[in-house]
Amino acid sequence: MTPDSVSTSSNPITAEMHAEIEAAMKELEQAKAELPTKPGASPAIRGPRVVNAGREHRHGKVVSIGPSDIFVEFGPKELGIVPRAQFPEDQLPAKDSTLEVVIDKYEPSESIFICSRPGAVQKAAWEFLEPGQVVEGRVTGVATKETKQVGLELEVAGHKAFMPAGQVSLDHIKDLSVFVGEKMKAQVTRVERSGRGNIVLSRREVLLVERAQLAESLKGTLAEGQTIAGTVRKIMDFGAFVDIGGVDGLIHFSDLTYDRVNFGAKNVEKYVKEGQQVTVRILKLDWENKRIGLGLKQTQSDPFATALNAVVEGAEVSGRVTKILDFGAFVEIGPGVEGMVHISELDHRRVASVGDVLKPDEIVRAKVLKIDKDNRRVSLSIKALKPMPEVTLGGSGGGPGGGKGKGKQSAGRSAEEILKETPALRRMREKAKNMQFKGGLS
Repeated sequence: MTPDSVSTSSNPITAEMHAEIEAAMKELEQAKAELPTKPGASPAIRGPRVVNAGREHRHGKVVSIGPSDIFVEFGPKELGIVPRAQFPEDQLPAKDSTLEVVIDKYEPSESIFICSRPGAVQKAAWEFLEPGQVVEGRVTGVATKETKQVGLELEVAGHKAFMPAGQVSLDHIKDLSVFVGEKMKAQVTRVERSGRGNIVLSRREVLLVERAQLAESLKGTLAEGQTIAGTVRKIMDFGAFVDIGGVDGLIHFSDLTYDRVNFGAKNVEKYVKEGQQVTVRILKLDWENKRIGLGLKQTQSDPFATALNAVVEGAEVSGRVTKILDFGAFVEIGPGVEGMVHISELDHRRVASVGDVLKPDEIVRAKVLKIDKDNRRVSLSIKALKPMPEVTLGGSGGGPGGGKGKGKQSAGRSAEEILKETPALRRMREKAKNMQFKGGLS
């Protein structure tokens, strides 16, 4: 039997395993004795001990790779074994390469270290549970306090464990019962061996590490201008966060649609929902500040440009009043295209309030006064389609118009007609002169 068949389970080392380890140690000693000693040769490898998250990390030299285990040498008479199953086949370390491992325990009777790959999920044993260790647990129930869900109850190494609600996911989970019965990877954050022996876990920490690794791998594949698929993860007042394969990007509410969208989560939800699959375009990549800007409307045709292909200045259009404001009203003249009617363009008469002339959802006809493609603005006029009002002069009896009855004349009268002397006008002029000299001279 060869050293490659040594098992790293939590069971005690058997006599058979003892013989395998001794054989491996003898092979190492023999290999070192056969090495020629040269002046200036590098000293034997002795991996530095580094404590990370409460666990000891060491570097060693890979001396043997077998079907079940990998042997690592830390220094003279310091041998460790790592399960091969913790490495994907395409990521197996090469012989004589340097490998970082985590020390799980030390078998003094055999002078061998039982190791694992950093971040690997281990079959937890109660006596070896330590903070920072990543283990697999099964969710057995939901912990509640006064009918409020406060976390998950799990079973790890035959013991009960607790995971706070805020540590279950990167996002808020409304109903934690969806996890009951599932197995999940989690990091041990606290172990109390005395008393009740509480174990506290965090799945959030594991997810953060996984997302950081995904983000690093995506740096070389993502580029500004790309169109990719994503899943809406969270709705906010200022937009929506979208998962694009392990990292989050933000669709600002101004990039959701060509329609006018106001600030607020309810307005954002009119266009996207949590869990919805969307196609977005990468507008900006800022890996240093961990910001990715996405656009949803950029993947769609611009209705403004499409509608204006059939609309020119001076044309008559029909539309629906969408919004009433103090200075005017917005009228939808096509899908995603709105024009603005200023209050001065509502009627030939002076309008005190826009609401006196127009109502929301009212269908109106208007004339296109101006199209500003750069600023995406269309100016409309309703009064331009209304006839000019007639000017009424004169009246009945002895009024200023003189004569009998009413007389209507158009506003296009000549100056001579307007200034023509009438008996009433002469009387008014004389009366004005007399008022200037009322009282006489002193």
